[in-house]
Amino acid sequence: MKRNLMKIVGWVGWVALSVAFGAGSALAAAPKPEPVALTVTGEKLQARYAAMLSDLQAEITKSLPQVNQQKKAAFQAAREAVQKAQAAAAAVPDPAGKIRAAKALVDHAKGKWIAGAEKGIAEAQAALKKATTEAERKAAQEELAKWEKNKEEGVKALAERQAALEAAKANEAKDRPAYEAAQAALAQALAHELQAAKALLADVMPFLSSDKLDAKLVKATVLAQATPRGLAEFAQQGPEPQALVEKLLADTGLMKEMLEAGGPKGGKWGPAMQIYTGIQKASARAKSGIFHRLALGTALEHAVPIAQRNAVTETNAPTIVDPVKRYLHYEKAYLDGELDPAFPTMTAWECRMIVNSYAPDHILAWGRAMLRNYRPDHIFNPDYGWRYSGIVRTDVAYRHSQEYTDTDSLHFFQNIIRNGGICGRRAFFGRFICKSFGLPTWGVAQQGHAALGRWTPKGWVVNFGAGWSASWGPPEETEPGRRGDDFLLETQARKYPRDYLKVLRAQWVGDVLNEPRCDSTKPGSGGLWNQLALFEKKVIVADAKPEQLAALGTELGEANESAESKAVAVAKAAVTEADKKIVTGPNGSITVPAAACTGAQLMNSFLGGQQMTCGGGTFSFEVTVPRAGKYALTARVVTVRDVTLQFTLNNAKDSTAMPLPYTIGMWQTSAPVVVALVQGKNTISFAKPATSCTIKDFTLTPVK
Repeated sequence: MKRNLMKIVGWVGWVALSVAFGAGSALAAAPKPEPVALTVTGEKLQARYAAMLSDLQAEITKSLPQVNQQKKAAFQAAREAVQKAQAAAAAVPDPAGKIRAAKALVDHAKGKWIAGAEKGIAEAQAALKKATTEAERKAAQEELAKWEKNKEEGVKALAERQAALEAAKANEAKDRPAYEAAQAALAQALAHELQAAKALLADVMPFLSSDKLDAKLVKATVLAQATPRGLAEFAQQGPEPQALVEKLLADTGLMKEMLEAGGPKGGKWGPAMQIYTGIQKASARAKSGIFHRLALGTALEHAVPIAQRNAVTETNAPTIVDPVKRYLHYEKAYLDGELDPAFPTMTAWECRMIVNSYAPDHILAWGRAMLRNYRPDHIFNPDYGWRYSGIVRTDVAYRHSQEYTDTDSLHFFQNIIRNGGICGRRAFFGRFICKSFGLPTWGVAQQGHAALGRWTPKGWVVNFGAGWSASWGPPEETEPGRRGDDFLLETQARKYPRDYLKVLRAQWVGDVLNEPRCDSTKPGSGGLWNQLALFEKKVIVADAKPEQLAALGTELGEANESAESKAVAVAKAAVTEADKKIVTGPNGSITVPAAACTGAQLMNSFLGGQQMTCGGGTFSFEVTVPRAGKYALTARVVTVRDVTLQFTLNNAKDSTAMPLPYTIGMWQTSAPVVVALVQGKNTISFAKPATSCTIKDFTLTPVK
């Protein structure tokens, strides 16, 4: 993969983004831009904004409630006790966790290492048999020796790992009391910490519950987050940017909405206002409801430009995602009925995690069309934990980079579903397909692994990895290193927007006073008001007691679904006799619908009726013809990788190949294969395909 330094020109011309893609990597973080020199006008504007902020800071400071110093000291002591308890608990690992980790290593040695080596040995032996030259024989022998050595190493590793698993099982009873004692001590320390926080919060709750100071507080927060210099750098570019800053600072309601949605990425309030204004001009719908929230989320998230992922090696000119076009893309997709039914319920904060895909808009549209055509059962899936992202478990194979070759003729995500990949590529595809349908995702990084955090109506859940406590956010989607359980806490607290305003007011005070924010990777960090904001979130969630969703597909994070379950429709179709009807056309052509096939895994089709997914087993159909003769057999298919079907006619000994076109997820008719049918009943039986495909129907057309 090539690495590109992507320079973005225009009103954000100083931004530079570096993008690197490996088999399991995330986007590289953007380097810090060079400081922009202030013009004479810029210096005057900076002084004006600084004076505004200073005056507001003085007024707000006078209005802040007094904090009881004794309660504050008790709170800090409780926090220190929690840190000690956390360190003690970390030193005593969960015996069940040790067993799970040991078993995963055993399964890897069996399923990937040894099985992979055996596959390599078989292929090398086959190549050796086919070799016709000395060079070919030598290459095959070297390959065979390599895989035999690899298998030997795998067998040795399996024995060691099996012994470690048995030891972990044997020690579980002995190790469990110490683990449970450490966990109990931690739980008690956390309970004391929450009680101390509640006592401190009680003193400031009247202030946090009131909106009387909001006008001054939000304006001061915007000035503090943007910084007077940052605003001046943007505004000095001309009359229009300067007018945008003035308009923003005069609109309390808009500033508050933007802050409630998390504020602009990178504190870039000027660019966010410019994007928001551009969207308002481009669409009359962007003023209310879901479209207004979508406009806000797009403006805030794209305030720092998002590099657009194009081809594999990025040989094309580097581009960024156009935020106005990104908004319009989702607006149109929603109006066309292409997005998830839950999309109109999304908050502006949630919309940010929909519109921030680095896929181009036309590839987002491709993702929706591909899934509608190829595996609509993942769209109809009633289980939101797997809706859309289930395509990863059924169709994005766990394969290492040496096992496939991507091509620049396909987009990055088209290559992924065609070739597969290890954890990173699978996680990228899961995030991409959920965002394509208008559902938020959050990039999840774990130790040596990448996974997917996604929205469901019951709360956020992790796919293809461990739970939130083992996760953190990669830099391209969130603050670098943010812990997964901290992100989950925010999602849970935001379910109660009126209470969450108390959290925000505490954060705003902290920003106005120039306090450091809490860093979830550094226990005890953050200024007092930001600590109060954190614990108000914890109080909200403790009182609400939301359902804790277990991670889904943990066992599939570094493994494949079985071939049999891959091809099972997750949302099965109801089939009537009419659906099975074989139709004969005026020209004598015979169309056999998928529902008429024995052994078919059927699902409802967006084309009407049913379609079948093939790959889990054999299938067949019977057709009766009035007279013997030659017929051209074709199929209406969707493929996302290369597929060839093998079939036999009337139980013949030899099979016939039926190559299917590589359709990249779109419907297409296969090339005809001529078969000789007998008068009366004929049976065409298909072998289990080596890889899956989707079939709507078969057609037999008389050959003249």
